[in-house]
Amino acid sequence: MRPSRQLRLLVVDNFQIRRYGAGREGQGYRFMCGGVRNNWRVMSFSERDITRFLAPLGFMRNIGAKMMNKRFVKTCRNFRPDLVLIGHCDYLSNSSLEAVRKILPEVKLVHINVDPIWQEHTVDQIRERMHSCDAIFVTTAGEKLKEWTTGKNIVGFLPNMCDETMEWEDVSNSENFKYDLFFAGHDCPGDERIALVKELDALVSSKINFGLFGTSGHPAIAGSEYERALLSSAMALSLNRREGWKWYSSDRLAHLMGRGILAFISSKSGYQSFFKDGEEAVFFDSAEDLASKVLRYAADPESRRAIASAGRKRHHELFSASRILNYIADTVYGAREAAEYEWSSEVYK
Repeated sequence: MRPSRQLRLLVVDNFQIRRYGAGREGQGYRFMCGGVRNNWRVMSFSERDITRFLAPLGFMRNIGAKMMNKRFVKTCRNFRPDLVLIGHCDYLSNSSLEAVRKILPEVKLVHINVDPIWQEHTVDQIRERMHSCDAIFVTTAGEKLKEWTTGKNIVGFLPNMCDETMEWEDVSNSENFKYDLFFAGHDCPGDERIALVKELDALVSSKINFGLFGTSGHPAIAGSEYERALLSSAMALSLNRREGWKWYSSDRLAHLMGRGILAFISSKSGYQSFFKDGEEAVFFDSAEDLASKVLRYAADPESRRAIASAGRKRHHELFSASRILNYIADTVYGAREAAEYEWSSEVYK
């Protein structure tokens, strides 16, 4: 049963402390913000940074990892969390999770994975945790999630969340933009976006200002430079390296819609389940269809503003960090409210 008192939350993730402000926005910070909004007692543990800090000479990672695991168990012993969210943590061992469970028999250990589940590394991470954690949440839905159920755990869909602290800006009603259309990514083998972006660029670049970063020979951006580019964009592409996996999206969708930027989303994503086409977001079927819609809304700022504003409101209502945290807690504690979320059909036991 979910405790009636204030929950104590420990977020274990890669908080990119060593990037000194130049890193990308991460889900770990959103969990922290959401926990505070829920009036929970919150603490963070940056697994990768602590491993590096503790490694002798800064590079003997095996020694740093061993020491980090001891610090993790010590943190749990001291803080005594009810709920531990474990993100991208390649150095954190299952034996440390077992040690924490002996110290805190009532603790709920939850693995969070926001990477594509068609990647071998992602699947390996999930398999590594499926027997040690009470629940696993991934940013993809569908029958494949059943593969990681053990009869003792829960496997469910996790929406990419936004937070009022991180997506506080609203550019939907702005008029002067540096970019009519924005896209930032990183080319890699098997990336289906490359051909689409190149085709789209050829169709629209002579008619609008297309801000393109990190792909097709354009330099990548991160940190505050990435945020400035977002706030200078009227519309943006929410593209994934592969489309067609139910409800899969990178956190890019939250970055865009959470800030009131008109988002173009592949119709293969299934996100029509959450957003009305042409009212809260714009869905497309092909490069030609996408180009046509981009040029249409670039020439119709009134419609662009209306859709972007409604989309921002809907995204914050559905996928706020505080609501997603409550969904996780309700689900792992078996609360009655767990069935009330719009995606609760994608939770398997």
